[in-house]
Amino acid sequence: MRMRVRSLRDRSRDRLDDRGTSILEFAGFLPILLVIGLACIQLGLIGYGINQAGTGARAAARTASLGGDGVGAGVASVSDWLDPQVDAPQGAGDTTTATVTVTVPAIIPIFDSWPVTRRATMPNNDDG
Repeated sequence: MRMRVRSLRDRSRDRLDDRGTSILEFAGFLPILLVIGLACIQLGLIGYGINQAGTGARAAARTASLGGDGVGAGVASVSDWLDPQVDAPQGAGDTTTATVTVTVPAIIPIFDSWPVTRRATMPNNDDG
């Protein structure tokens, strides 16, 4: 009977010794988790920038094809923090093409910001 009690004590002592091991493993893995999380956020920002550039290009091309201020429409339809650069000249032929470039900031310090460019073409207004 005495041997059995002693082995139970040893087992409980072993469990107490293992408690600190899991926290050390987590602390070692935490930087990897943070980098993966930041990379996911960065990919989301790039996707958002692509969406915003496409929306701005469509708005600029549509407004310029109707004879309006395409640059103003393109800038107004993109988030200001993306610093949109819009080129929306009135088309000479049947179509007008607008180009919008936005700059997606980098949240991971070792990388630079990403420029994203999108173009859209719209038919010109036939009223004339």
